[in-house]
Amino acid sequence: MTLPQVISLAVLLAVVIALIWGKLRSDVVALAGAAVLLGTRTIRPVEVQGAFASPAIIALASLFVIAYAMELSGLLGLIIRKAVALCARLGAAGLWIVIGVAGVASAFLNNTPIVVLAAPVVRDVAESLKTSPKRFLIPLSYVSILGGACTLIGTSTNLLVNDMARNADQPVFGMFEITPVGLIVGLAGAVYLFFFSDRLLGREPASAPTADEPLVVEDAAGDDPSLFPLNRPFRAFEAFASLGVFVGVVLVAALGIAPIAASAFSGAVLLVLLRVISAEDAYKGLRPEILLLIAGMVVVGLSLEVTGLAALTTNALVGWVTALSPLMALALLYGATLFLTEILSNAAVAVLLTPVAVALAESLGVSPRPFLIGVMMAASAAFATPFGYQTNVLVYQLGRYSYMDFVRIGVPLNLLTWAVGVAVIPLFFPF
Repeated sequence: MTLPQVISLAVLLAVVIALIWGKLRSDVVALAGAAVLLGTRTIRPVEVQGAFASPAIIALASLFVIAYAMELSGLLGLIIRKAVALCARLGAAGLWIVIGVAGVASAFLNNTPIVVLAAPVVRDVAESLKTSPKRFLIPLSYVSILGGACTLIGTSTNLLVNDMARNADQPVFGMFEITPVGLIVGLAGAVYLFFFSDRLLGREPASAPTADEPLVVEDAAGDDPSLFPLNRPFRAFEAFASLGVFVGVVLVAALGIAPIAASAFSGAVLLVLLRVISAEDAYKGLRPEILLLIAGMVVVGLSLEVTGLAALTTNALVGWVTALSPLMALALLYGATLFLTEILSNAAVAVLLTPVAVALAESLGVSPRPFLIGVMMAASAAFATPFGYQTNVLVYQLGRYSYMDFVRIGVPLNLLTWAVGVAVIPLFFPF
């Protein structure tokens, strides 16, 4: 191994260990790794600049601004309040409808504010129905995760894999190209949660916080729920303008008129120009901790390619991988992604495994498309621990769950989505 390869490997291992340790913010860890690579001249400044200006970063930042404009307008809060009224009439069935709505919304908006708004509502309504909130809060988080995997913009992971695939000279994905696979996997997971989550949790009485206890998020990314209060007054012009711009952004990207980064950026700027959202509020909604985490991890991932370490590792794997069938290789990649996403951030997993997915497919002489879809689906499927995904942290605290509650429900869900994903992906994306 050359010196740059040794440095790249050492930085990668240090970043992985720090993320597993969990005592430092994940964005700080990723940026520290990028700084070491830049300071040791393992990568060049122009490559770091490219990572921070990647289409995935531009698209995410712009979508965050548009989504925050919708929240400031009171639109999301109004939808949640209407859902509360529905729950009052339908009882527990209404709570499952709220969970379903959260899943659908998560296909288009970041699921953290959705769960921040919906979780206290679900808790309070469940308590008013004299039902344990524990029956519904974990399903709320899991369904929002499953919903996010249904579109290209539903989660930062999908955009990042798409961006990494583009860097590997692969064609980019369309807005709804992954939707058939995501829907089937999501519906399978939702059916499982509806019928089995209550049984796996048991029927012990809930020990949820009181209704006036604030929701505080304590995760490595530093999300601030004060950005997403439920009781914002509804402002019709701002609500319909932000919703209209968002729908326009999705349509422009879906029809192939412009890339998602270009359409989302234009939409965000238009909302500022129309004074639907102020420039100050737009900056508040940017969520730099997520953007910087992704940019830092992209730099780490680039170092593996620039130094030739990724090619070296792939060549070492080719000998035994070529003996596998494409379906078995997909199953192994999916399983490895599932495992890693429980202990690392989904951005880190996407950066590490997207080049592996492309190289694996090329070594087998098949299309990389199914393997990239596998990474997208599995990298967001963090169900087995309360700390694998931000929304899990939210409901873990609010519902006073134990760690083993997530293990009992999440491990079977991981296995189910693994099996369904591997079975379904080749149907829509042949090898």
